[in-house]
Amino acid sequence: MFQRLAALLLVSASFMMSAQAQQQPQTDLPRTQLSVGLYKIDTQIAQTPQQREIGLMFRKEMPQAEGMIFVFEQPATQCFWMRNTILPLTAAFVADDGRIVNLVDMQPMTENSHCSLEPVRYVLEMNQGWFAKKNIKKGAKLGGELFAATKR
Repeated sequence: MFQRLAALLLVSASFMMSAQAQQQPQTDLPRTQLSVGLYKIDTQIAQTPQQREIGLMFRKEMPQAEGMIFVFEQPATQCFWMRNTILPLTAAFVADDGRIVNLVDMQPMTENSHCSLEPVRYVLEMNQGWFAKKNIKKGAKLGGELFAATKR
């Protein structure tokens, strides 16, 4: 009986450690510089399925000129939600050429689905209100190496 209890405690402790590790924000992703109009954005790149799944979850703050761009293998209708995401964000759904297809404000800690209006390969998340404050709207073009690479 003691061995069963010890095994159960070991499995439980392992599960709790795994859950705690998953609750850490990812801040060590590769970065790239993007631009839109006169503005520069220091952008983390989430390109693997696990990186995209975690995204900006558990982040308590993010500098105003920083964001995260989600890169998918091919254009498709992309839908995002805010499970375990503390920061209010705006998602820019972006076509291969860098054109913003649509912008959506997303509320923290919700599972409401927010989708692109057409197939896209990229989604850029910024602090909510960043695009509005800079007067950046649907149709604006993002620049950067990511979009140059897509054109090749």
